Amino acid sequence: MAVSATDTGQKNIVQGGRAARWSLRTVALGYLTLLLVIPVALIFFKAFEDGFAVAWEAISTPEAQHALYLTVLMVLISIPINTVFGVACALVIVRQRFRGRALLNAAIDMPFAISPVVIGLSLVLLYGSRDGWFGQDLAAAGIEVIFTPVGMALATMFVSLPFVVREVIPVLQEIGDDQEQAASTLGAGPWQTFWRITLPSIRWGVTYGVVLATARALGEFGAVAVVSGRITGSTETLPLYLRRLFDTFNVAGAYAAAVVLALLALSVLVAMNLIQRRDKAILAGASVATEAGAVVPHIDVADDKETPR
Repeated sequence: MAVSATDTGQKNIVQGGRAARWSLRTVALGYLTLLLVIPVALIFFKAFEDGFAVAWEAISTPEAQHALYLTVLMVLISIPINTVFGVACALVIVRQRFRGRALLNAAIDMPFAISPVVIGLSLVLLYGSRDGWFGQDLAAAGIEVIFTPVGMALATMFVSLPFVVREVIPVLQEIGDDQEQAASTLGAGPWQTFWRITLPSIRWGVTYGVVLATARALGEFGAVAVVSGRITGSTETLPLYLRRLFDTFNVAGAYAAAVVLALLALSVLVAMNLIQRRDKAILAGASVATEAGAVVPHIDVADDKETPR
C-alpha cells in the first residue's frame, strides 16, 4: 500500500510550511518583477519624463502615424492568414497519417530556429528585383515585393507562422476524435463537424496562438528591417521608427513609441480576457439551466433543425 508524503509527515516545497510557501512566492514574483514589471514601468516613466507634450509630439507626427498604420496593417494581413493556415496544418498533423508528416511538423518550427535577419535575407534572394529567383519575373510583370509592404507582410507572416499551430496541436491531441466520429456517424458533413464540434473545442488554443502571433508581429524588427529598406514614411513600421528615433538621440520619442507598442499588445490581452470571461459566463449559465431542468435546444446535425430535449 502506497504511503503519501502527507501521511509520513513529509511535504514538498509547494505543500510545505509557511516559510517554504513564502520563499517560493518570493522567488517567482521577484523574478517576474525584475524581468518584466520594472523594465515596462521604466519605459512608461522615461516616455513621460519630459512631459506629456514631448511624448505626444513624437507619436503624432505624420511619420509616426504612418508607422503605426503600417504596423497594424501587417498584423491585420498576417494574423488571419496564419490563423487559417495554423488550424488547417494542426488538423493535418494530428488527424492524418502520411509520408512526410514528421518533416512538416519539424518545418513548422523553422521560424523559431532561424534568425529573423536570415529570414529577411532569404526573402531578398527569392523576391529581389535584380537577381532574385522569382523577383525578376515579378518585376517584369510590374510586381515589386522587396522594399514594399508586400515583402514586409511576407516577412511578418513567416516569423509569426508557428504560434497558432503549436497552440492548437496539443488541444487536438487532448480532445481526441471521438466526438468528430460520432458526428460523422450521425450524418454530419466535414464542414458541419468542423464548425460545430472541432472549432468550439479548440477555440482557446486558437485564441492563445493568435495573441502570441500578434505580439510577435507587432514587435518584429529583424526580418522586416531587411526587406523594407526602412524608408521613412513608406516602409517604416513602428519598431523601425522607434529604432530611428533612438539612433538620432530622440530618447523620449523612442520610449513614447515603445509605450504605443506596449499598449497595442495589452489591448489584445484585455480583449482575450473579456472574451474568455464572456465564454465562461455563457457556459455557467448553460450549466445552471441544465441542472434546473430547463429545455435546452438541440441541433440536429443532419438537417440543422433545433429540437427541444
